[in-house]
Amino acid sequence: MTTTAVRAFRASPRRCGDVLNGTVRVAPRHGDAPPRAEDAFRVGVLRRIAAARLRYCGFEALREDVMLIVTELLTNALLHSGTTQISLDIAVDKGDLCIAVGDGVPGRAEPNPADGNAESGRGLLIVDALVQENGGLWGTSEDGATTWCRLNIPREKP
Repeated sequence: MTTTAVRAFRASPRRCGDVLNGTVRVAPRHGDAPPRAEDAFRVGVLRRIAAARLRYCGFEALREDVMLIVTELLTNALLHSGTTQISLDIAVDKGDLCIAVGDGVPGRAEPNPADGNAESGRGLLIVDALVQENGGLWGTSEDGATTWCRLNIPREKP
């Protein structure tokens, strides 16, 4: 592939459609026990695949923000749902990059103010800020089993 071909492809990232559809199996957590190392590893692999797919599809301008959002949403699913399966879907729809993390467990993802000394609890506040910065929206599905967001894809400069 020539450099020209790469530039031509990256100039039109909207052609990728489904960027990623991935699922990992995890052990359900009980109480305050940390996730198993192999489950954290699986989630990390899914993140790395997402980063590679975003790069491949030409979303360099959004990649850092999307990876932070993906990390926070996957971590929430792993830590708070008690699920055995986590899915990550990233797709292009009507000029937006759509991200959905599903865990199959009903519940509402809502940002809560974290104590200044807390080691966690700011993830959804970060998601909210990044989504707003990228002119998007985020929320939880009707059944509460999927947290989603839509980010505006920056327009290409002529």
